[in-house]
Amino acid sequence: MAAFGRMLDVLDELRVKCPWDRKQTNESLRPNTIEETYELCDALLKGDDHEVMKELGDVLLHVAFYAKIGEEKGKFDVADVCTFLTDKLIYRHPHIYGTQKADTEEQVLDNWEQLKQREKDGNKTVLSGVPTALPSLIKAYRIQDKASHVGFDWEKREDVWAKVREELDELEAELARDDKQASEQELGDFLFSVINAARVYKLNPDNALEMTNQKFTRRFNYIEQRSRELQKPMTEMTLEEMDALWDEAKKNLKDNH
Repeated sequence: MAAFGRMLDVLDELRVKCPWDRKQTNESLRPNTIEETYELCDALLKGDDHEVMKELGDVLLHVAFYAKIGEEKGKFDVADVCTFLTDKLIYRHPHIYGTQKADTEEQVLDNWEQLKQREKDGNKTVLSGVPTALPSLIKAYRIQDKASHVGFDWEKREDVWAKVREELDELEAELARDDKQASEQELGDFLFSVINAARVYKLNPDNALEMTNQKFTRRFNYIEQRSRELQKPMTEMTLEEMDALWDEAKKNLKDNH
């Protein structure tokens, strides 16, 4: 708590004395907040505890900064933020602070969604709590997750694969017809079904895709580096030559999962 109070004291001083800090608003900070959040997500995915610690500090600074601006407006302060959060946590954990029973993770999540619906300032519909600004992949996962908590889900998780295959067949049919607009719609349906399958099997599709992004980047960078060593630009290589270097990258980088 002493460290938290020291951070708030420093922020108060900067808000008065620093030209940059003094001019910041909710609107001007928003892009930086998004960037800091993604940097934290990168550190979490890499499993770098030191970087996680540093990025948590940056995100915490933004939380405190918004609370400071709220205090200056006479709307709320950091104590209000903490109090509201604590009260919400207690309210949404009646199996800990009340008489309700919840023996599994699924029951806890179902109760959480139902309690959110009952709150006075809660979401008016099941899906209204999904932020519109979320990246599409994450948004699809959250939409499906929320729907599942009111019973709109597969009875057996294996059933999801029939839907994935159905959507793939429809995509291939539209591609064969060379209908770009219909193909794009079917591609969206297919991706949505794959994300749904990931959710059903308790896999995080965003983490999975980002790990593949990073793996591809490492391997492609390896090919690029080897092309320089061979003094042969990639643009002059055949696909077979690049494939051979790709296999070499898989072997040498030891990430061929």
